[in-house]
Amino acid sequence: MLRDNSSLIETILYDNLECNVLKNGSEGAIYHLANVMFTLGYMSGSGFFGLVYIFSLLGVGFFIQSIWGWVDACGVDIFMWCLLLFVLCLLQLAHIGYRLRKVTFEEDFANLYKALFRPLDVPLTAYKEIVRCCDAEVTSLACDQNYAVEGKTAIDRLSLLLAGRVRVTLDHQFLHYIFPYQFLDSPEWESLRPNEEGNFQVTLTAETECCYVTWKRRKLYLLLAKHHYIARLFSVMLGNDIADKLYSLIDKLYCRGGVRYDIRLPSLYHVLAPPVEAEKEKIAESPHHVPQSSFKPQESPFKKPWPDSNDLIGEDSTSLVLEDFADMTGSFMEYTSEREYMK
Repeated sequence: MLRDNSSLIETILYDNLECNVLKNGSEGAIYHLANVMFTLGYMSGSGFFGLVYIFSLLGVGFFIQSIWGWVDACGVDIFMWCLLLFVLCLLQLAHIGYRLRKVTFEEDFANLYKALFRPLDVPLTAYKEIVRCCDAEVTSLACDQNYAVEGKTAIDRLSLLLAGRVRVTLDHQFLHYIFPYQFLDSPEWESLRPNEEGNFQVTLTAETECCYVTWKRRKLYLLLAKHHYIARLFSVMLGNDIADKLYSLIDKLYCRGGVRYDIRLPSLYHVLAPPVEAEKEKIAESPHHVPQSSFKPQESPFKKPWPDSNDLIGEDSTSLVLEDFADMTGSFMEYTSEREYMK
């Protein structure tokens, strides 16, 4: 057998193979039309529409060549191979058409995409994976119903509010509100590692009829590990949400003299807020003394337009003063100077 194979190879390499009979005429219009289709097909561009173009023309070319193989060449093998390649092109076109189909969502998820994900240029394919991770379900929350109770509810999910308003309290003291298209538990989610467990440190209560979407913790971690783009997207969104919640808390803090406290510049407290005794004497001696009830603190340039305060049930935004936190361990009020605070 090896001798037969070696003789065949030697025949191919060393013998001068010549065609015994050459055809004087051409193969006919069908054969040339098939090759024209092949030429045009391989001139396509990139992307999905380029794939549609190339496989459409290749499919037409293979179909025409199969006709040529059956009618002119009279070769069963030529006909079968061209027909097989024609069927493969049709299957490829069907797959591309399936991927190009219009992605539609329910009204709640469509509005969520327009409000939160489309401004970030999130592709619909990635958003579809995010919706699939939450099983495309919307959960309702009745008025005065608790989403989480401090010290009792486990941190095993991540939720995003779609409609309504949620009040956040700590030891029955109002902290801030959560409005639509904000995460309900972003600080709790970021406070734990994937292998850690914990409970909520605040209570979240619905003030109106609310609805939200929720992702189970384990399922969402698997999605983030599989898709790095979605992981970076959630990292940015959660960081922005936590910053908004932090600013909403800072917006309620005032130093002595009505100056709004900014946690980013704690050393400015001594500069902007004079001692209480000197301030009282200066105000009492001033001929343009204004009663304290008519005093309005200056507005922060970082304040966001929230709903009218008359519609909110919680505390007034001026109800927290920096001196209220003087008894807390680690408070800035424990330090007598900026140098000690910066140590």
